[in-house]
Amino acid sequence: MVERKIRVLVAKPGLDGHDRGAKVIAASLRDAGMEVIYTGLHQTPEKIAATALQEDVDVVALSILSGAHMTLFPRVLNLIRENGMDDVLITGGGIIPQEDVEELQALGIGRLFGPGTATGEAATYIQEWFLANRADDEV
Repeated sequence: MVERKIRVLVAKPGLDGHDRGAKVIAASLRDAGMEVIYTGLHQTPEKIAATALQEDVDVVALSILSGAHMTLFPRVLNLIRENGMDDVLITGGGIIPQEDVEELQALGIGRLFGPGTATGEAATYIQEWFLANRADDEV
């Protein structure tokens, strides 16, 4: 089997205009050897799902600081699943209360990262998830 890079879509859904963290995590994931597509600010869940499908990504990482995480994470997850991408990890970060983290994870969202998390932690999580779930996929 030919080894391939993990493809990650980093997206900023909603009206949040602060993207420094998303850019930092995108660079960190690239430094960890992943192929990263960054969509920029103010993306709709529909646009994110369409881009994920078009780019054939393994992971969608959402950065949400606006407080709309309980709407945006589930909407993106549902659209990804409706597009038949059941094997795509939805993860991300932002300022998310622990009770909301637990509820989102119960819906099928992966690990969520808060402020102050070392960027390498997200890269390690994605790499471990990929090895456990996608590494045997056809190239």
